[in-house]
Amino acid sequence: MPAASEDMTANKQAVIFDMDGTLTRQNLDFTAIRQEIGLGPQPVLETILKMAPAERARAEAILERHEAEAAAKCELQPSAGEVVGELRSRGIAAALMTRNSRKSVEAFQSRHGLTFDLVWTREDGPMKPSPDPIHMICRELGVKAADAWVVGDFRFDIICGASAGARTVLFVEAGRQRPDWAAEADYVIDDLRELLDHMGLGPRVPGRAP
Repeated sequence: MPAASEDMTANKQAVIFDMDGTLTRQNLDFTAIRQEIGLGPQPVLETILKMAPAERARAEAILERHEAEAAAKCELQPSAGEVVGELRSRGIAAALMTRNSRKSVEAFQSRHGLTFDLVWTREDGPMKPSPDPIHMICRELGVKAADAWVVGDFRFDIICGASAGARTVLFVEAGRQRPDWAAEADYVIDDLRELLDHMGLGPRVPGRAP
């Protein structure tokens, strides 16, 4: 797809959300996944991709089963649906970027009725922490990377966004301790509605006090 022109990107913004642990409460048990596959602490997907075909097929089946089970019972973070809807109602693109499968994303969307301007899964190309998916998403949305906001709960989200030149927002679920690398993010929030304040959009989410 050709790069968007400067005219197309003028004054446009986009928010690129992570899924597990950001829009949803984290219920994907990576410790259990690693144990069942037989992995150490290394990144799951990158390790699977290096496996021999038969071993890889087994590992992928285990991962996809865990993802399907998590997506079938996932719960939204407070205000997640309202914030996504508020952004889109203001003409700001809302994208979803995840290392999960498209099948699990479709189950998540069906369960919660959320719509995005673009969805990027591991089947679609490069994965975070590479900045490449940010550049590709922004090009398709007609937005400059510098005008994009990347929101996630994991270090890969922050590395991905920062490397692409986007603003980065670390979401830490209320009551949880901030990780020691939290300062790498431009902003740290424990309520997704805070994103609107940082974007200068103001408290227009229904039920939110000014």
